[in-house]
Amino acid sequence: MTILTPTSEAGGLDLAALSRLAGELFAELPGGGTNPALAPKPQDLTLNDGPLPQFEAAPAGQAHAAQAPRQGGAAQGVPQAYAAALPLPSASAPSRPVNGNGGYYFINEASHPQASAAPLPTIEDRVTPQSFGLPGQDTLKALLGDVREINGSRDSSGGYYFVQPEQVQAHEARAGQPQTKERSVPGGFDVDAVRRDFPILAERVNGKPLIWLDNAATTHKPRQVIERLAYFYEHENSNIHRAAHELAARATDAYEGARNTVARFLGAASSEEIIFVRGATEGINLVAKSWGAKHIGAGDEIIVSHLEHHANIVPWQQLAAEKGAKLRVIPVDDTGQVLLDEYRKLLNPRTRLVAVTHVSNALGTITPIHEIVALAKAAGARTLVDGAQSVSHLRVNVQALGADFFVFSGHKVFAPTGIGVVYGRREVLEQTPPWQGGGNMIADVTFERTLFQPPPARFEAGTGNIADAVGLGAALDYLQNLGLENVASYEHDLLEYATHHLASIPGLRLIGTALQKTSVLSFVLPGYQTEEIGRALNEEGIAVRSGHHCAQPILRRFGLEATVRPSLAFYNTCGEIDHLVAVVRRLAQRR
Repeated sequence: MTILTPTSEAGGLDLAALSRLAGELFAELPGGGTNPALAPKPQDLTLNDGPLPQFEAAPAGQAHAAQAPRQGGAAQGVPQAYAAALPLPSASAPSRPVNGNGGYYFINEASHPQASAAPLPTIEDRVTPQSFGLPGQDTLKALLGDVREINGSRDSSGGYYFVQPEQVQAHEARAGQPQTKERSVPGGFDVDAVRRDFPILAERVNGKPLIWLDNAATTHKPRQVIERLAYFYEHENSNIHRAAHELAARATDAYEGARNTVARFLGAASSEEIIFVRGATEGINLVAKSWGAKHIGAGDEIIVSHLEHHANIVPWQQLAAEKGAKLRVIPVDDTGQVLLDEYRKLLNPRTRLVAVTHVSNALGTITPIHEIVALAKAAGARTLVDGAQSVSHLRVNVQALGADFFVFSGHKVFAPTGIGVVYGRREVLEQTPPWQGGGNMIADVTFERTLFQPPPARFEAGTGNIADAVGLGAALDYLQNLGLENVASYEHDLLEYATHHLASIPGLRLIGTALQKTSVLSFVLPGYQTEEIGRALNEEGIAVRSGHHCAQPILRRFGLEATVRPSLAFYNTCGEIDHLVAVVRRLAQRR
């Protein structure tokens, strides 16, 4: 079969003709025509006012994650003694680019052409949508060159919050500005390769390719995690710590191995500081009903911020009501950032606990958490950090942070639901009574008295969520292999790109414009209820959250009861953002 490269009259690639050829080629492949829902056919995306930009799914044989090979031929996290039992990928499966050290998705410059630094042509003030995103981080940075000049969103050091100044070298060079030292990042972040690891991204909704922009609510799972769960149930399933047989040993090794992985991921001093719970909500309740019940009394004060999720408000309200304590609130400014000077005024000798989010789930604000923790420690207060929205985007080191407690949920970091973590400093855990009684958390029981296990077993009564803890370990391994710094840099650029284009829509109001943000956009559009916008986006296969996001106090601070909240992850692309913006722009023009 001879394939000619289609060109337009202007001499460039004719994308429409190329799409038709791809569809014809797919139809001729064995089995290629058996599933029309997954075949790469153009969609007439309309919102009653004309066609929207085309956004195509990859051919089913390429996009379906089960067809792509595993790194090293084994699901991540499987104990090495058992890994050989896993089936190897098919020889016909497409290969994944890896670096010389066996890492994930960092394209070698010698084997993959670098994208042009020149901005892509624009159509109707939007960057041309790219099917399943850009080929790499450098191209995205090129697209963002003008955006950064317009926004001027730099901190006083010349950087972009967690992005170091040298990471904007390429932009500065194009702008004719003096360059900083050369950035030493090999290759780029291959979002297309990453996407192949997530089977659900090949799904269609209302006949359109799924665009998942609800990552602050839950993230999708790479097949490395899915395979790890399947392997556990096929080869290791057993209760743990309680039997002498082989499967109990395997399950115990897998479970405690996951605890070790979490400890390394958070920079904890020991795995004994890691407690498995169902999620961040249960973790906060554990601290409130165990440590809090023992150490907080009448007249004591608990400080939270205006940014908190309900899960970091309600347990402290309940504790304060029970003990006669007071709940104090750190206010925020009009950008959605906490006011440190006001926080300093709240601290006093009666302050027993400061419980603050690391990243706002409703606004995306990154709080100055190191300063918050340091000021609390200076006042003699304990600290809890809600890291549910931060661990998937930012590098966290709990020892450097100095917090007494740090909690997060697995399902927001590409792991299964129903699993989460409480990190507690060993010194503090030793002073904390158990909050549930039962098996596993005891050293000895008589009818006269019970001796409890030391941490962390003291806080894990009964049979835990063993398989999903193992899945969490696999998810953190996956994220580590991608490189959190690479993830953070890519997501930062994606957020700037999305912010710029949403802000250009007439009438649209962005809620939460702090300089230090990550991966969350919150907005309202005059003339529309937020659920109307959510439904319109869903018709185009775009998933966002509309509502109060379990954070009513902060939305009411801005005079609102609900917002539309697109939220990003490293598998999202500029093409997906373009499609989101196109739908919202049409809604704005209609009213």
